[in-house]
Amino acid sequence: MEYSVHVRMNERLFLRDPEGSELGRRIVRQGILLFDEIGFEDATFRKLADRMGTKEASIYRYFENKHRLLVYLVAWYWQWLDFQLVFRTNNLADPHEKLERLLHLLLLTDLENPLTDDIDLRALHNIVICEASKAYLTRHVTEDNRQQLFKPYKDLVGRIAGIILELRPGYPYARSRASSLIETIHHQAFFMENLPSLTDFGQPKDQSKLLAFVRHLLFSSLAMPILD
Repeated sequence: MEYSVHVRMNERLFLRDPEGSELGRRIVRQGILLFDEIGFEDATFRKLADRMGTKEASIYRYFENKHRLLVYLVAWYWQWLDFQLVFRTNNLADPHEKLERLLHLLLLTDLENPLTDDIDLRALHNIVICEASKAYLTRHVTEDNRQQLFKPYKDLVGRIAGIILELRPGYPYARSRASSLIETIHHQAFFMENLPSLTDFGQPKDQSKLLAFVRHLLFSSLAMPILD
């Protein structure tokens, strides 16, 4: 089951809050669909404006450029995911079960409603898989980090690391394990869809095998002794 949440975004991500007007909300929602359909590289504000039936200049009043829009979308997703993780594990005491819930959530295997606040979560999930690393793999990552544009991702990683430490207190690589878990799932999902020879579950595409793989990767690594 999917639950809606009001996401408060970092004001440095936009020139004008897109959630404050109907046009701004359409820019975000249609931007998701455009990025999902043709990819970040081929997307332009002109194409987005044509899709919306508006002027390109109107989009620039909300976002400085398409990279800022991408960072906005990815940050929104991390905050939504963080909320879902808290909500879905709030009544659980077993950290192993919490991590099982996390794996399903990262793959969206139990998403019943693909929309929240009119945002297409499946499309946004696809964008995160294909494009999220482009949000921070830039020459200006240090300045963007100083402005706390990646705080939602850091918060999510910190929460996952906390669950890992519940399962294995004193584990010295909790944040590295948490961030690499997210990235591994996304890379393997991308490979499964686009470069299947790089996976063991791409021909035919089998998300259940992907889930089994990341489950094995996570829990086997946490069970291993730490070598000096």
